[in-house]
Amino acid sequence: MNRPYDLIVFGATGFTGRLVAEYLNTAYSNDPDLRWAMAGRDAGKLARVRDELGITPDLPLLVADAGDADALSTLVAQAHVVITTVGPYQRYGEALIRACAQAGTDYVDLCGEPGWMAKMIPELDAPAKASGARIVFSCGFDSIPFDLGVVFLQHEARQRLGAALTRVHGRVKTMKGTFSGGTIASALATIEAVGRDRTLLRTLVDPFALTPGFRGVRQPHDTVAEYDELAQSWTAPFVMATINTKNVHRTHALLGHPWGADFIYSERMLTGEGAAGEKRAKKILRQTKLQNMLLGFGPTRALLRRFALPKPGEGPNREQREKGHYEVLFAGATADGRTLRAMVKGDRDPGYGSTCKLITESALALLRDIDRTHTPGGVWTPGAAMGIPLAQRLQARAGLSFEVV
Repeated sequence: MNRPYDLIVFGATGFTGRLVAEYLNTAYSNDPDLRWAMAGRDAGKLARVRDELGITPDLPLLVADAGDADALSTLVAQAHVVITTVGPYQRYGEALIRACAQAGTDYVDLCGEPGWMAKMIPELDAPAKASGARIVFSCGFDSIPFDLGVVFLQHEARQRLGAALTRVHGRVKTMKGTFSGGTIASALATIEAVGRDRTLLRTLVDPFALTPGFRGVRQPHDTVAEYDELAQSWTAPFVMATINTKNVHRTHALLGHPWGADFIYSERMLTGEGAAGEKRAKKILRQTKLQNMLLGFGPTRALLRRFALPKPGEGPNREQREKGHYEVLFAGATADGRTLRAMVKGDRDPGYGSTCKLITESALALLRDIDRTHTPGGVWTPGAAMGIPLAQRLQARAGLSFEVV
């Protein structure tokens, strides 16, 4: 395809979109072969962001509103890949993703909204396959460290043990930093969608909600405090497991179930060993239940939006982003009981500093590393679409590390 741009950043005036543009300008300023543009609904704001970031005034600025289907069709037809940070996607994302699926334009987002994803997958898969568009959800902290962490551990198990791991536990060891305002806004939008349509609850609690046509074995009930023998630690529920587990199972399905039809994946937080670890796990469990109960009330959500959510253009400052980090342990076992462990680490806060690099490098992996004979058009996960090559790119360029421990 002969298109004027390799990549378009849609939503470049938002806080995360601005970070993506800044990262592209910093990390790829000496790459004359990368043709990219910034896009959003306000030309004046785009120009101000470009100037404030010190980006060359020659960088193209493209105007399109998230609700204008015709303008978005014109926009995406100009690029090989579109990065979008404009969420919640269930409110603002449908016109753009449909335009990409129709135009044969690759697409990456930060979506952690399983209800919307479950709706979009069957609707977009056929047109994306027909056009050649590679639609890849969840290319931020949700769910790349978890999705690729499982893929990496399974790859190493094949190499070292000669067998797949039939059970993998993802365990968040440390996480310093914040979830993005977009992640919180998406969660609130999902809660409100459930209030309008109670059938969405089945999607939220179903680990196979994103694998239409396949149901695996019963998965762990991860809403309790419990001791994990594989990780040798007490554990508590992890708030993002609801989306990450679904993406891991979708990756497995898209790959053809190489880890077995009875594969089990569990995702939780480590709280430590002994009595202190048990106490902390139970405390987190109580807090989680209270938060879930409070979020069920409309007034609580209204207060969060008014006082707790970052306003447009707001977020942690550079020092806060750079001081953040995270570590996720993956422990797995084969059918005959052999075990293997790996650690995934990120060098910035998860919601902003790391996420802006993750989504950008995902787009560039599609553009430069992933052949269409390997990953043709369709609706994908990062682990299935890009897998180990993306892990290698992130390790080389984006401050992540993947290592067996």
